[in-house]
Formats: sequence, C-alpha cells, structure tokens
Amino acid sequence: LHILSLYMRIKKDKETGITPTAFVFAGKAAPGYFMAKRIIKLITAVGDLINNDPEVNKILKVVFLPNFSVKLAQQVYPGADLSEQISMAGKEASGTGNMKFALNGALTVGTLDGANVEIREEVGEENFFLFGLTTEEVANKKAQGYHPYKIYSENQKLKRVIDFLMANELTNRDPELFRSIYDNLLNQDPYLLLEDYQSYVDQMEQVYKVWQDPEQWARMSILNVANRGKFTSDRSIQDYCEKIWKVKPVKV
Repeated sequence: LHILSLYMRIKKDKETGITPTAFVFAGKAAPGYFMAKRIIKLITAVGDLINNDPEVNKILKVVFLPNFSVKLAQQVYPGADLSEQISMAGKEASGTGNMKFALNGALTVGTLDGANVEIREEVGEENFFLFGLTTEEVANKKAQGYHPYKIYSENQKLKRVIDFLMANELTNRDPELFRSIYDNLLNQDPYLLLEDYQSYVDQMEQVYKVWQDPEQWARMSILNVANRGKFTSDRSIQDYCEKIWKVKPVKV
C-alpha cells in the first residue's frame, strides 16, 4: 500500500522529490493459503505496474524473490539498507531475520514486536525507526471494537490507495482479482494494518530524511552492528552453558 501511495504521488500528483527506492520482497505460501497467495499476486502486480512505467521506474523498483531460502537470504541480508519488520505488535512475527539484517548493517523500521523490542533496547531508540501500536494498545483496540472502515473513510490518502486495489491498471481489468484483500482490509483487518498505516508512512518519511544525510545513516548503521553482541552465537552458547547445561570451559 505504501508503494502504491508513492506511485500515485509520482503519477497523479507529479511529485519529483521522492527518494529512489528498490523494494525487495521474498517469501512463499502454502498451497492452501489463499490470502497469502493473493498477497504475493498483489506484490507482483505492483511490481509489473511500476517496473514497466518509464515515468516511475527511474525512481521506484519492486522485486519479488520466490521460494525464499537460507541460500537466497545470504544474498539479501548483506544487500539491504533498510529492514522492514512491520508485523502487528504481539504476534512475535519479527524475529531472527531482523537480527540478520541488522548484523549486516541494515537499519530497522518496525513495530514493538518480537525481537524488534530487544534490538531497539540494544541499539538505542534513536537508531531505530519505530511506528505502530504497542501490544497493550492492540489488545485495547480490539477489546473496544475495531472498525477499519472508519479509518478508511476518514483518511483520504489511505482511501485513495485502497481504492486503487480495484483499479484496472493494477488488476488487468479483472475487478475481482484483489477483491478478497480489499474486503478483508475494510471489514476485518485482523492485523490492524489500517490503524498502523499512517504511523508507518510518517516514519518512512523520516527514513528518507535520514537517508539524505549519508553521515548520519552510516553512523546509525555502524552503531547497529556494534551493539549486536547480544544476538551473536557466542553469547547464546554462553547462556546455554551457564543457565541450562551448567558446564564450564575445559582448558586444553
């Protein structure tokens, strides 16, 4: 959705100051997981739309790497400048991958979910791009009754992006292609995506602002790597030795 918002800012609003960005997705879906497969279809459709538009593809690129694996990850982690760990707080979905990105120098934009919490504690909040609800806020929001359509109707920029899911340019004139995603977001939105959307977009603008200052970005990247000791295998094995196995080093 954020990528589509950038696309429309270039096409419809004729904005020229958008930071050139290559978005890399990777993953796979179980054969019976309809929504996951449809989301992958959406990613590739957005990629086709942007990568084949000469007015846009000089600024934005979208790539989907299929059948993500450890071998493929070894190419991705060192090449990333920004790690997007954007799962809803409380799902514990952001973990291990975010550590590998950070160990290779990527900064993180993310929610307070999973290992994001520990990473932010180690590197300092000033070196982490935080957005979104906390776990407690998610629980409260759901307990009070969550109404995504209300958010959609009140945020005109978000409404424009979601409505574009049904546009001919994206669906190749198949109006039902992304209907399931459209309906899910407006009627259910189980991961509170619409609630976190504006916070995410605002934080991405901060990411782009920092990117314009190479010295600041490099400083934050170096500090991210330097403060990663807690996540090394040495520290992990030391914890196992002391807390679980109750063994001490043997001098050779």
